[in-house]
Amino acid sequence: MEQYKKEFIEFMIDCNVLKFGDFVTKSGRNTPFFVNTGFYRTGSQLRRLGEYYAEAINSEFGTGFDVLFGPAYKGIPLSVATTMAIAERFDEDIRYCSNRKEVKDHGDKGILLGSPIEDGDKVVIIEDVTTAGTSIEETLPIIKAQGNVEIVGMVVSVDRMERGQGSKSALKEIEEKYGFPTTSIVTMEEVVEHLYNKPYKGNVIIDDTLKKSIDAYYEQYGVK
Repeated sequence: MEQYKKEFIEFMIDCNVLKFGDFVTKSGRNTPFFVNTGFYRTGSQLRRLGEYYAEAINSEFGTGFDVLFGPAYKGIPLSVATTMAIAERFDEDIRYCSNRKEVKDHGDKGILLGSPIEDGDKVVIIEDVTTAGTSIEETLPIIKAQGNVEIVGMVVSVDRMERGQGSKSALKEIEEKYGFPTTSIVTMEEVVEHLYNKPYKGNVIIDDTLKKSIDAYYEQYGVK
């Protein structure tokens, strides 16, 4: 596993973004782990988060694209932080773009904020976490309505590695349905590999009991 992935897992724990317990996902699934990027709340945290996203994007897609699109609301700071990180680390000036929940009819009009999306643009979509793959159904029409663009791919922070609407993973379903690749900074398999029965700051975060709960979750919702 790459070093930046290990650091990112520990970073999520330090920021209380990655938690273990009893939770319910947006798709209504009871889960023993939860990722809430809303807990990235400081400038230094967002700067580091953008760097991890930038590493994952460069590793999978490179930096030869035009726009990084972050769906409202959580995607707004993600797109800003990551384009800044790409500029600093890879010397590429990528435009950021997000949507508004309501169309603005005065001043800077329209449904978009940040850069406009133009015909011929190559776009990467950035999100926090994808579970059942429902959010992309709202995001893609917004992007496609702006012009004849190419979706280079989509990046999320954590691939939960569970089924979407059918028997395949949510990210795999997105790839097959919409025809573009997806990637993540880390997968839950990598999270478990890095934390299982290994102390971090004096504590074992994933012990045998929690590992059994995670395994049971994937028995029910994991890819078959």
